[in-house]
Amino acid sequence: MGAGVKAAETSRDPSAVTSVIRHTVGAGSESRYEAWFRKITALAETFPGHRGVDFIRPPGGSRTYTIVLHFNTSEHLGRWLSSDARKRLIAEIEPYLEGGDQVEIRTGLEFWFTPPDSEQKHAKTYKQFLITWSVIFPLTIFVPWVLHPLFQTVPFLGLPGISNLLISAMIVGLLTYVIMPRYTRMVATWLYR
Repeated sequence: MGAGVKAAETSRDPSAVTSVIRHTVGAGSESRYEAWFRKITALAETFPGHRGVDFIRPPGGSRTYTIVLHFNTSEHLGRWLSSDARKRLIAEIEPYLEGGDQVEIRTGLEFWFTPPDSEQKHAKTYKQFLITWSVIFPLTIFVPWVLHPLFQTVPFLGLPGISNLLISAMIVGLLTYVIMPRYTRMVATWLYR
């Protein structure tokens, strides 16, 4: 996978949705494309629900850029993808693209284990299990330990049903928005082998 650039990042809510956009750029048009990307990103950030974008440059020997676009809801993502502003900017860069504007919408676990390059094979189920377990196990120890002082300070929050709700919400939030997107990139070579 090519070097990734985090163009923007803000907190994401539980209904977040991700769009993976791939553009194969014509030879010699890379700098034009990257300037265009900065322009479209600045515009996307002004749309309601925008939660950040990851810009992944092509791996060696490829000219396919990957854009991972985060919005808080499917509705907000749809508004951006179908907006006249985006259509104008896509029309501007389209002559320099091979294969056009390729857009996929993904949510949750599906996104964690989908290879960045669509030609790669998908992760084996046992590897998905090991990766997920290796993250969840330490979180089941760490998160209750971190929240314990809060439960002591506010006894109501320490009640069994409420404390379990808070602990599980924190684990799922960390898993979804903080750890898994980075962790799966770190172990991608092994994961998709």
